Amino acid sequence: MNIRLENTEDYREVENLTREAFWNVYRPGCKEHFVLNQYRTNPDFIPELSLVMEEEGKIIGHVMYSKAELVLDNGKHIPSWTFGPISILPNYQSKGYGLKLLQYSLEKAREMGIGFVCMEGNINFYRHAGFGLASKLGIHYHTEPKDSEVPYFLALELIPGWLTSNGITEATYCPPKAYFVCDEQPKAFEAYDATFPKKEKEFHEGQLPQFCQSCGMKLNRIEDFGTNEDGSTNFDYCQYCYKDGHFLQDVTMEGMIDHCAQFISEMNKMMPKPMTADEYRQMANAFFPMLKRWRK
Repeated sequence: MNIRLENTEDYREVENLTREAFWNVYRPGCKEHFVLNQYRTNPDFIPELSLVMEEEGKIIGHVMYSKAELVLDNGKHIPSWTFGPISILPNYQSKGYGLKLLQYSLEKAREMGIGFVCMEGNINFYRHAGFGLASKLGIHYHTEPKDSEVPYFLALELIPGWLTSNGITEATYCPPKAYFVCDEQPKAFEAYDATFPKKEKEFHEGQLPQFCQSCGMKLNRIEDFGTNEDGSTNFDYCQYCYKDGHFLQDVTMEGMIDHCAQFISEMNKMMPKPMTADEYRQMANAFFPMLKRWRK
């Protein structure tokens, strides 16, 4: 087993590896391979931490890192870091390769002076590398209430005391904008993905929470999703917003928020802490601009 820096000759092989590793894992289909493809020319990309793992000369794994930011309550932005995608070919998963690659990359990051990383992932895997819930460190996820423990939002101090030494007792994390390139360039993403072998998308239990990219409704069942013009499932929007390839409402983002606020009593049945309609509007005004339909 060997871990080394990625080079330009590896790019296509690594992107295909990433697609194979993430397909239908966190969402129907995957976007990680296009994120990686586009990230390599992004100023937040850290080339010194774009690493491949080889087994008997074959590339079986890859990880990349990015600069990020934490936002304090006073509006101050503090430089931080994140990583991902981290990918292991399916046939090599559950054999310890992913943890070895992650631990190696984290040590390299520490040597570079990177003191803190946060990311989205499965705590059952990442706890083995020392990660815990970011909320325990006072770091909040931008789309979730501050008092919630988001099970998929994780963090790790690589340099003990880094948060305190930077005066951080509480902050909010927003993923780097580059991670949303598939939503910002949907046609480019579709064209890029079409250059790979066709694979069927599936929705199943265990994926990250899926939300309608129009109204924010949580999508719990395949029946909750909308449909494309050909009758196939649309994995971006709910059945109440999108049907047969068309939106069912001609509405602004503000109008959609007002429409959803009417159903606050129903939403509160699924919330750990009830909200008023005004509290919902405040949260929605921060959340909705991140949804695909309203992203500028």
